[in-house]
Amino acid sequence: MIVYTVGTFDLLHVGHLALLEYCETLGDTVAVGVASDRVVNSYKPNVPVIPLDQRREMLEALSCVDIVRPYHELEYVSGCRELDVDIFVVGEDWGKKPHNIAVETYLKSKGKKIIQVLYNPRTSSSKIKQNTIAQAHNKNHIEQAVA
Repeated sequence: MIVYTVGTFDLLHVGHLALLEYCETLGDTVAVGVASDRVVNSYKPNVPVIPLDQRREMLEALSCVDIVRPYHELEYVSGCRELDVDIFVVGEDWGKKPHNIAVETYLKSKGKKIIQVLYNPRTSSSKIKQNTIAQAHNKNHIEQAVA
């Protein structure tokens, strides 16, 4: 069974690892779609901190990941078709956008499963970025006060 999940995987963290290890329990092969910078910028205000080639390299190094497939368009049907996935794992913020509905319709027509998971509450790339900015701001404020 091939399990497929997609994401940005910027600032790889324990939440990503938990998701990918969970995917590993669902099938024999874990395939990961990793969004290009252009795709991410189409739905988020900023491109990832880590470039696509490095995000791909980090994912390929994980023992729980068998296939890493970058995607350059905000659509998932082609990846599901190309990989012949059995299970598509999505996050809690999945929503009803056209590209999501398209892959749901495709998978249902093929008798495949979609599993929605909750995000790991311990961390997220957004939290890491916010903490980094806050720490830099505090450091600058302290340095100005000392000067």
